[in-house]
Amino acid sequence: MIARIASLPDTIKQYLVITGNYWAFTLTDGALRMLVVLYFHQLGYAPLAIAMLFLFYEFFGVVTNLVGGWLGARWGLNRTMNIGLALQVVALLMLVVDPAWLTVAWVMAAQALSGIAKDLNKMSAKSAVKTLVPSDAQGALFRWVAILTGSKNTLKGIGFFLGGLLLTLLGFAGAVLAMAIMLTVIWLLSLYLLKQDLGKTKNKPKFSEIFSKSPAVNYLSAARLFLFGARDVWFVVALPVFLSQSLDWNHWQVGSFLALWVIGYGLVQTVAPKWVRGRDGRVPDGRSAFAWACLLLFIPAAIALALQVGINIQAAVLGGLLLFGVVFAFNSSLHSYLIVSYAKEDGVSLDVGFYYMANAMGRLMGTLLSGWLFQLASMGISGLSLCLYVSSAFVVLAAFLSLALPRHK
Repeated sequence: MIARIASLPDTIKQYLVITGNYWAFTLTDGALRMLVVLYFHQLGYAPLAIAMLFLFYEFFGVVTNLVGGWLGARWGLNRTMNIGLALQVVALLMLVVDPAWLTVAWVMAAQALSGIAKDLNKMSAKSAVKTLVPSDAQGALFRWVAILTGSKNTLKGIGFFLGGLLLTLLGFAGAVLAMAIMLTVIWLLSLYLLKQDLGKTKNKPKFSEIFSKSPAVNYLSAARLFLFGARDVWFVVALPVFLSQSLDWNHWQVGSFLALWVIGYGLVQTVAPKWVRGRDGRVPDGRSAFAWACLLLFIPAAIALALQVGINIQAAVLGGLLLFGVVFAFNSSLHSYLIVSYAKEDGVSLDVGFYYMANAMGRLMGTLLSGWLFQLASMGISGLSLCLYVSSAFVVLAAFLSLALPRHK
């Protein structure tokens, strides 16, 4: 097995290292998110207060993607990826303290470091794929991006499952310490294995170049903002608290279900190239992004309507969530391919960083609205329904913006 890996081309070996780093990081990121939501809900925190714990996580994701793309172009993507891994270890260790230290301010600070780490890692991984695939192999690029993105989300789902399990078995501090030790080993391996010049530009870009000048990248970034706001406005805080409070699910059940949802979502993303490409085999374009967004926009509103009419609550939420996950996975995979395709060859991390800045801004908006809207409507069915209606409105905006994306002639 080791001999076969050693005989692979350098591009494949680098892709495997990047994917392995991304997998390990995502596993800890998903587990930590579930640990924080469940642990602080158990301590009696209100939904909006839980959402606020992730405020800096999402806010610094916005800043990191802008600055990180510029740093990746100047320093190389190997450095930005390894810095991300190291910062996540520090963020985890910050939470291995006496419970009395786990104030809102302290946890927000740790989440801020984790947000910086996550988006440095994601930007580096997505940008690196562009540098490893020839410019005339768009079909291969779509497959590689789909595998990287889909497998990442599958691991994030396993991380949700792992977070609920570790909280039950080891408690909060023990779970976080175990993840910190695992990620430290991955970081040391990455320092040794990643190429030193991965993703460096030929000319050092100016800081003013962090904002994209490409109309296609700008419109796609705006669509991405509302697409991920549409997911997180009900998925991040409102749904876990609703399952726990209204359906009386325990931590194990909530963590397991959300884990299985994200795992399935990731698996669908990996097969997206087979479904999103047309019958003539063409890679997708702006028309594809608009069509898939239109399919998605009715699902959240239909779930909300079913809840208010009084249809079986559990069946409406679970069945609707599964359908939403499948269609959202196609949308996300398609967007992930389009940004890597639109990004310029030299300095790919600049365009990709700008795009994932918009992604992070959408998550930030969705996370805050998830806690605020759910609490505003007195939680329960009315709170979740309000979040779902806002979700559909966001998808409408994403679809409208997709109309401006380039189309094949």
